[in-house]
Amino acid sequence: MKILDIRETTCPIASPIRNAYIDFSKMTLSLVAVVTDAVRDGRRVVGYGFNSNGRYGQGALMRERFIPRVLEADPASLLDERGSNLDPHKVWDAMFRNEKPGGHGERSVAIGTIDMAVWDAVAKAEGKPLYQLLAERYGSGTPDRKVFVYAAGGYYYPGKDDTQLKDEMRKYLDRGYSVVKMKIGGASLDEDLRRIDSVLSILQDGQRLAVDANGRFDLDTAVAYAKALSRYDLFWYEEPGDPLDYELQATLRNYYANPMATGENLFSMQDARNLVRYGGMRADRDWLQFDCALSYGLVEYLRTLDMLRQHGWSASRCIPHGGHQMSLAIAAGLGLGDNESYPDLFQPFGGFPDGVKVEGGHVTLPELPGIGFEGKSDLIRVMRELAE
Repeated sequence: MKILDIRETTCPIASPIRNAYIDFSKMTLSLVAVVTDAVRDGRRVVGYGFNSNGRYGQGALMRERFIPRVLEADPASLLDERGSNLDPHKVWDAMFRNEKPGGHGERSVAIGTIDMAVWDAVAKAEGKPLYQLLAERYGSGTPDRKVFVYAAGGYYYPGKDDTQLKDEMRKYLDRGYSVVKMKIGGASLDEDLRRIDSVLSILQDGQRLAVDANGRFDLDTAVAYAKALSRYDLFWYEEPGDPLDYELQATLRNYYANPMATGENLFSMQDARNLVRYGGMRADRDWLQFDCALSYGLVEYLRTLDMLRQHGWSASRCIPHGGHQMSLAIAAGLGLGDNESYPDLFQPFGGFPDGVKVEGGHVTLPELPGIGFEGKSDLIRVMRELAE
């Protein structure tokens, strides 16, 4: 099996929404196709990948550094021990050649996007869903195709009032979600508390609300929110301060006993390790949101899961950010606890394969080779325009 080409393009996913830190009016992502010489069921094997929302397209880094390194490598050096399929770890090593450690920034997104496409190609060449391949290679051997998902939304939007916010959340609940998430930190504390109260007023038994500050707060503000939020039984209080301010995160445990969540903006195993070492995160209740598409891909995510086990954390405390099918496959194959979902945003890249419905807060993954992009008609159409 040989990589013939790696193609990339930048796609818009703009929306007039904002969180506490950024707006999405000019948001983009990178779409990648890894074209191989393998043929399965009469079609050339092409792996696809894209990066999660919030970090923009990474085409320049891919074109200048990471794609050339893979294409210039001896094809045999990228194969597994059988010599018949790509080895994602060897492809990753080729991409990272001549890179200094540290400073994980945007290169982690570029590599993570290509890495996603490589894993998609590898699983397709094996004729297996990626979740099955992962369970066999790194998990229990048997995947759990039923994955818990929550609905992320509740963004600030021009002219959006509490009634519209409730209507949005009600739509998610009506679709089968039992946990919904909304943004805070983009308004005053009093206004955010009013918004929270409005959403809580529509929840029924068994339904929960999570809130997300997107790293907006300094310590004093984070503590003020923690004290105010303690009156509620929230699913979690997410990313109150700067992602790398581990002292702020650790201090909050003195003011907030309920679950907290963070990690979507930590892009390496080393940064994840610093969070669990110094961030005061509690393995019995808190949640880790590392996103493989933003953090060097699944190769690095496997390292992160190994590190977490060494520090007494279960993979079931991981709920990846991003709302994409790659994280769903990882959750099913490696026993993660949950997965984010954007029911109406960032299309066609968000969401599930056609016909997959949320039932009781869970989705059941279909048996599609690779990540399963071919099962989402609007998405695979865009992907094949790039590769075929």
